[in-house]
This record gives sequence, structure tokens and C-alpha cells, in this order.
Amino acid sequence: MKIAYTDCFSGISGDMFLAALLNAGLDENLLRQELGKLDIGPFDLSITTTSPSGIKATKVEISARADQQFRNLATILEILQTSALTPVIIDKASAVFQTLARAEAKVHGLPIDTIHFHEIGAIDTILDVVGVVIGLHHLGIGRLISSPLPWGHGFVECAHGRLPLPAPAVCELLTGVPVYAVDVAQELVTPTGAALLKALSQGFGPLPDMTIDVTGYGAGSQTLTNRQPNLLRLMIGRETQKSQAVEIIETHLDDWNSEGFPYLCELLLRQGALDVSLTPMLMKKGRPGQQLRVICHPAHGLQLKQTILAETTAIGLRFRTEARLTLEREEVTVETQWGGIAAKKVQTPTGMVIYPEYEACREIAESAQVPLQQVYREVYRGTEKKKKGKE
Repeated sequence: MKIAYTDCFSGISGDMFLAALLNAGLDENLLRQELGKLDIGPFDLSITTTSPSGIKATKVEISARADQQFRNLATILEILQTSALTPVIIDKASAVFQTLARAEAKVHGLPIDTIHFHEIGAIDTILDVVGVVIGLHHLGIGRLISSPLPWGHGFVECAHGRLPLPAPAVCELLTGVPVYAVDVAQELVTPTGAALLKALSQGFGPLPDMTIDVTGYGAGSQTLTNRQPNLLRLMIGRETQKSQAVEIIETHLDDWNSEGFPYLCELLLRQGALDVSLTPMLMKKGRPGQQLRVICHPAHGLQLKQTILAETTAIGLRFRTEARLTLEREEVTVETQWGGIAAKKVQTPTGMVIYPEYEACREIAESAQVPLQQVYREVYRGTEKKKKGKE
């Protein structure tokens, strides 16, 4: 699997992440073409080269050519859904904005639909988020891991007024994420940067076992007072170890209405769960019950445990760390009569296999009014054509 590691020694922001992807090989023309599929009005995208501390890096600056419009979460999601971007990019970008909106709503004590995004709804933030998702997708990144994040201090001026650093939304977003204190009275981790990592990364910790193919540097907009370079380092390569440590969270339930399981499952998966299952069982005294099991990366464990305790009748949880072995995989698009459909290419011991993505196939089945199995068969036919074309 192709893997990327964000080395956030000076923090992270949306523009730094996008700049690092460009520095690591994301094609500028492709990025401009993809961002042009968003109906958000005219904008200027400046991509330049800079050299803080003598390190060649890319810097990105985005500005609107007209007055900024107010955009809430619903408006941003509509912009994404009505765009010509691929479904995979739309879904992941939507997840980032939903993650950010949930954090803002909790901090301000407001319903998520009433959150005013202010800076988050500005054109530069939208393009930063969508641009990062585009970059990860087109560079073929199957797994994203981040370093622990630096925790600065001080204050920042924003639409809400003068706020302490890290910003309250950042504190909420980084729940369960490893951080460390640094003596810098500046904003190191922005809400956009935190939301991108929380929604898109599969874990936080040291550099994973990997063979590095390329390293990219993205420059931030401020000069740090401690004189270190304000850069985000992005390392892209291949995993050299297919086994990963995962956390298993379990509980037995004998008085919970399992009608709420689909909602709970969706909520846990949004918060970073890798898998969620509910198994019928007989408990003591012959009472019917269920075992809830959640598999996740350790970095997401705390938030998932809190959600289980809040959303079920469980009054205790068991958890342990286990090793997991996975096959190499990457996201691909298979051309069909309905256009491109997202699929997963998996390298098995006996060869490569492509599996259609259920959500993408379901969306086509509903819009085209055809049986779901017909969509699956069309994807498999497209896969065979692709193989023969290569031969």
C-alpha cells in the first residue's frame, strides 16, 4: 500500500498540507482542473517556491476575486455534491467539513446546522480541504499517518473574537490525539489542519515502517518566533510491514434496543472505527444479549469508547491491543456505461482482485434505476476490459 506520513514539527494548516502535496509531485495543472469543478466563483491560486532555512518548499496562497459569501455546512456540502468531482473525493471532503462542523458546534453549544463557518466557509479553506483530498487521491495514498502535534500557546483573533491557542475547535478536534507542548506563542495547528488529519488519517504516532519514495515540504504563511522553519514535511512511500496494531473494544449488552445499531455504527465509523459488529449471544441465566465489537487504530480509541458509553446501555468496556495483517490495496476508478465507479484494488497472494465499492454502486443503482447486482456485474466487466487492455 502507498502510505503518507505528515511530519508536523511546526504544526499543520490546510495550505501547508496542500503545498506539501504539490511539492511531493501533485500535478499543478491537474489540481487547477479539479478545483475548477467547484461552483464557488472566480479565485486566484498562487503556487510559488520558497526556501525557509535553506529548504526548498512550495507555498500556496488562495484568494477570492469577489466578496466572500456566507457558507454554512449545508451550503458547502451542496457545492461538493453538485460538482463534477469523483464520488470518492466528494465523500472524503464532505467528511472533513462534517468533522469540523461537529467540533465547532460542540464548542459553541449550537446545533450543527446553525454553525456559521466564517473563516471555515471562506473560499481559501474550501479549496485547501478539497485540494488536499484531490492530492491524496491522485497520488494514490491508501493510508495516511501523522506525527504527534505541537501544542503552542497565546491568542488569535478570529470572527468569534480573541480566542486562546490552540483554538477551542482545535482542542475538540484533537481529543484522543497525541500532542506535546512547545514554547511558541503562535498558532501552529489550525482548525482546518486538525480536521484534515482527524477525518483522513488512520493514526497518530512515530514514522511507520516504510520505504520512502519522495519527501515534500509545504511552507506556512508566518515566521515562527523560535526561528525553526515553518514547514510541513510529507513523506510518501510504500509500507514495508503489513501488520498493524489495532485496538479491540468490546462490551456485552442485554438491555439495549438494537434498533439504534445502524445509527451507532455510522457514528463510530465516522469517528475512526475500522469495523463495527453486533453478534447475538446467550448470556448468564439464559438471557439473550449481544456483543458489540469495535476495531480501531489506538489513536481513535478514547473517542469511540466515550461514544459507546453515551449511545448504548453499556456501563463498562473491555479493550486490548492486537496485531492485524492486511493485504495491499488502493482506490481505483472503473469506467462503466454510467461513468467512473469507485472500486478497491487488492493484491492477494494469488493475484490482483478488484472489488466494487458498495456505496458508489448503490448511488448508481438508485440514480439509474437498475438492480444493484447489474452495477456490480458492469464493474467486473470493466475490470476485465482494463486487464485485457494492459495485456
